Amino acid sequence: MKVLVAYATAAGSTAGVAERIAGSLRTGGHEVVVRTVEEAAEAQAYDAYVVGSAVHDQAWLPAGAAFLAEHRKALYGKPVWLFSVGLPGALRGPLRKWVLVEEADVLAALLDDVEPIEHRLFSGVVTPGAFGWLGTLVFRAMGGRFGDFRDWAAIEKWSTGIAEALVDIEAANR
Repeated sequence: MKVLVAYATAAGSTAGVAERIAGSLRTGGHEVVVRTVEEAAEAQAYDAYVVGSAVHDQAWLPAGAAFLAEHRKALYGKPVWLFSVGLPGALRGPLRKWVLVEEADVLAALLDDVEPIEHRLFSGVVTPGAFGWLGTLVFRAMGGRFGDFRDWAAIEKWSTGIAEALVDIEAANR
């Protein structure tokens, strides 16, 4: 199948996740195009979609949400998977549980435009530069950690599952 992997990124972490997803889909035998949501033109030209965005302030980046709204007709009736890249791995204790609960809120905001087969929240890269000096102090005081928290094994497992599902969908459509 011809698959579009489109993403909205603020600092590059989500781009890395999108590239890893695309690699797994290619390994699964699919033709894959990877683009930022701003570069992804002619969305109707694909058989399936994996669309993701960084999460800031408990929501997708505006460009990511706008992509879904703008291309809702092209996505309708086709297999769509969504992924978000946020903070869970950078937090500990109650804060981590709170961020994991926000996944439902993030997804709910997107459901007006698309009915995904599945949504997955992954941890990304968290740097002090993302918060400013005061935000960095508060983040640290609340138990936050900085670093690269992307779980490549989990990302590959999820995207391998998508590749397998696409083979099944393709076989059912023959």
